[in-house]
Amino acid sequence: MRLTASLVSLSMLLAPNVALSGQGFDVVVLGALGGIQDGNLSSFLIQPHGDRNAIACDAGSLVNGLKIAQDKGVFGDIKLPEGSPDSVVGHVLKTHIKGYLISHAHLDHLAGLVIASPDDSNKTIYSLPSVSAEIEQNYFNWKAWPNMLDRGQQPQLKKYHLEDLKLGEAKDLTGTRMTVTPFPLNHGGADSTAFLIESEGEAILCFGDTGPDEVQKASNMQDIWKAVADKVRQQKLKAIILEVSYTNDRPDNLLFGHLTPKWVHKTLHVLDQEAGGNALKGLPVVVSHIKYSLTNEQPQEAIRKELESGNDLGVQFVIPEQGALYHFR
Repeated sequence: MRLTASLVSLSMLLAPNVALSGQGFDVVVLGALGGIQDGNLSSFLIQPHGDRNAIACDAGSLVNGLKIAQDKGVFGDIKLPEGSPDSVVGHVLKTHIKGYLISHAHLDHLAGLVIASPDDSNKTIYSLPSVSAEIEQNYFNWKAWPNMLDRGQQPQLKKYHLEDLKLGEAKDLTGTRMTVTPFPLNHGGADSTAFLIESEGEAILCFGDTGPDEVQKASNMQDIWKAVADKVRQQKLKAIILEVSYTNDRPDNLLFGHLTPKWVHKTLHVLDQEAGGNALKGLPVVVSHIKYSLTNEQPQEAIRKELESGNDLGVQFVIPEQGALYHFR
């Protein structure tokens, strides 16, 4: 029986670099929302349980997310090296985050990386070739920002190695015990990515922005479900991070490459069918990219109710909070 996801206590975090086989993943929410709330934009720090060597899935927010996580006690057991000039936030940014998986080149998935880059350590940015090209041409181009990459406009400061991923091929994530396999998504006509992150035979699936296959006349979601169906059936897929940007009253012609609860229900039924039926009970689905509202009422509660009202698969929907630490096992 799949154990439920939960906020984990500091006592559950072990010494650095000691992953527990079969114990799933720890996820720190550096940015929970989509859209316009600067400082809380899509980013999830993912690591095998008990191993501090992590990868960030998207990087809309970094330093602010790390600061909020520190304020909530997530990094309370970290001991800084003797003589280190860094704060805990600086130490985690430079030492524990080993690289970035960037699903697509929209600012709400990339701004934190760009802004933090002058004080970051050398590491790798992993993305599809089309996304890499946008990162190089639109951001690190000596106009929007100095070129921190090892390609593109001269001079190249070579802070970051830009690594092109190949669709459907697993790639070792340098400095971690994880691999990543990318799958293509259609985000309203823009290239986006879903990342299957694996360690010790277990996996977590982190989606970038995506619209429904039916609306976008594509099969991206269905192809991903076919690829992970065996892992779901064997309970090796420990969680899915999936965007839900709007409530169900959003018309399909105004989705702009995003999902609503009704479309989430529909696509999860496809996954359940691919996995043999009755396979998703208790599976955590972390709801990312809910759009911040400038009205007096935020949509999280309405989206939660809509997700639960149609939840005949027994999925465990998780509305994440920025700075929170979750253990999916």
